[in-house]
Amino acid sequence: MKKIILAEDHKVIRDGLKMLLESTNEYQIVFTAGNGQEVIDALDQGCQADVIVSDIGMPVMDGITMVKVLKDKGLNIPVLIISMLDDESHLYQAMGAGAMGFLTKSVTSKELFFAIWKIFTGERYICSCLSINLLDKMIEKSLPASLDIQGSEFSSREIEILQLIGQGLTNSEMADKLFISRRTVEGHRQSLIDKTGAKNTAVLMRFAYSKGILN
Repeated sequence: MKKIILAEDHKVIRDGLKMLLESTNEYQIVFTAGNGQEVIDALDQGCQADVIVSDIGMPVMDGITMVKVLKDKGLNIPVLIISMLDDESHLYQAMGAGAMGFLTKSVTSKELFFAIWKIFTGERYICSCLSINLLDKMIEKSLPASLDIQGSEFSSREIEILQLIGQGLTNSEMADKLFISRRTVEGHRQSLIDKTGAKNTAVLMRFAYSKGILN
């Protein structure tokens, strides 16, 4: 059974999380706190925990400051930050301070349990909604800023190839479907990459959807 310290300044939310976690019979809440300082004090007094689940915004000492203090003290207890806010600045601050995981309070109980398990095993975890947003922005940045192609510059065969790539077909499968050689498929694919400036298939697909070539 994993021992958890729970830090949350709103008693209703804190009690709800405690009840949820203990209902699985996999977690034991060994201490509940209303702020980060109470967590530090409990650990200084010998409280033992496998994971700390903490709110980000709390009085006296917030979650991010608590993570920094833990690090300064050499206490290597993984911290999972849970925030009402889904903006990336808080994510970067928390993870940069040393938190192992970051969730918004809109996550499901299943994702909460999964996140605790991931950081308990030494891995980092960011909730799926923020991960998708970050991935979308990374892909968007991968597209050349000066790209003006609207899709009319593609041949009908290239558009066919794009559509089949979107369906997940391999080069060999596309060749069989279009009755052309695999080498020809590879040539069309390279032409698409050259025209769009895409660095990989994911960026190529993003471009195709953003321009309405695929829907």
